[in-house]
Amino acid sequence: MSFSGSLYYDELLPDGPPAATAVLVHGGSLTGACYLSTPDGRPGWAPTFAARGYRVLVPDWPGTGRSATIAPDDVTGAVVCAALARLLEEQEAPVVLVVHSMSGPFGFRLLATHSARLSALVALAPGPPGDIQPEPTVLRSTPGELEIQGEYLRWRLPRSGLWWPTEAFARTKMIGASTRFPSGSFDAFRRQLVPVPAGLLAERQNVDGRQLRTTGPVPGTPALVLTGDHDTDHPREADAATARWLTDLGATVTHRYLDDPAHTGNGHLLMSEDNSEELAELVIDWLTEQTR
Repeated sequence: MSFSGSLYYDELLPDGPPAATAVLVHGGSLTGACYLSTPDGRPGWAPTFAARGYRVLVPDWPGTGRSATIAPDDVTGAVVCAALARLLEEQEAPVVLVVHSMSGPFGFRLLATHSARLSALVALAPGPPGDIQPEPTVLRSTPGELEIQGEYLRWRLPRSGLWWPTEAFARTKMIGASTRFPSGSFDAFRRQLVPVPAGLLAERQNVDGRQLRTTGPVPGTPALVLTGDHDTDHPREADAATARWLTDLGATVTHRYLDDPAHTGNGHLLMSEDNSEELAELVIDWLTEQTR
């Protein structure tokens, strides 16, 4: 599938010649702004990557944020992948692709279709691919709405248009049990949230088996799966299963579950929490090790 619309992205440049290009892709109900700064006003991952020598591109999905040039009902995972693929194809050298949460399956698909363009994949609390994700239990179905029980959370999804994130979603899913979310920053974070195309969210939940699937192999590409130990929707085994699946595809996978004394307490928003810069440095150090 192709994408003919406009894909907005921010570009941050290092002080000197870039060592590599990094594309940082947001998750559901967020935009690329989540990588530019934190809810409490600190520099985000994008400035940190630029300070470490990367040229950084931070796109908004098609139909989201400043890329909202396509109708919500026309947005699918395949459309998002096509837009990101075009961005990758426009770069001169292989790039690092960082994906978060709902963008996980987009990154996995691109790892298979554009492995020659990617030097590494970093998947932050990634949603699983349709290859291993079970279909949800349908609790209620009407012409206008679907209520489902996912693996860990219950969802009420409109059949079309946009799904609007609620305060309960922000507190339960996005922050959850985290002890690292910046104190006093909830209102600022809530203002960052944007609606998600309803069909795309239903796809993420694998309604009717619609979640993106990935065909391999992925010959030896380094991949990091990074998970906070207080992420309500991502217990250790969930992302470990994704890491095993990636390994079976042929990727060289590191699964880092942040439960050591120096990092415990992180939830779903690894790029927004009070140790976000430390986590960005952790990722950059891992990337550096892959190119030695």
